[in-house]
Amino acid sequence: MGLFSFIKSAGKALGITSEDETPTAEALQKELDKQNLGTDGVQVSIEGDKAVIKGDVADQSIFEKAIVAVGNSLGISKVEASDLKVAAADAGEPVFYTVVKGDNLWKIAEANYGKGKGAKYTVIFEANEPMLKHPDKIYPGQVLRIPSLDAA
Repeated sequence: MGLFSFIKSAGKALGITSEDETPTAEALQKELDKQNLGTDGVQVSIEGDKAVIKGDVADQSIFEKAIVAVGNSLGISKVEASDLKVAAADAGEPVFYTVVKGDNLWKIAEANYGKGKGAKYTVIFEANEPMLKHPDKIYPGQVLRIPSLDAA
């Protein structure tokens, strides 16, 4: 669990930035802190267009949400999380999905959980709160956490 890719030209603009500019470490830290994910012990730094997050989190869901919260920022192409440690023993390999044009959470749920399981879109929505505010408000290039149905 180390380097995660994002689409640099898609994401939330933090401050006055264009897709050619990388947000500051301070802006990314502020955005992460604003989400109240349980990332109080996490620090963010920038290396080019890569965000590096370090510290300790309580569980796998916070680990994944921290990556998504930082990576879905305009100007970030990668998130390095090798030094982000999960305290709980349930740490597994995270599953992420990059939204493409025409997607909705129902289609994403069926693609990841199987035909006829579109109604499980709520699991994906809840796994991405508070970054997602409404199930219909996703955009191409956005990266979402896809939790296993066992963990849901």
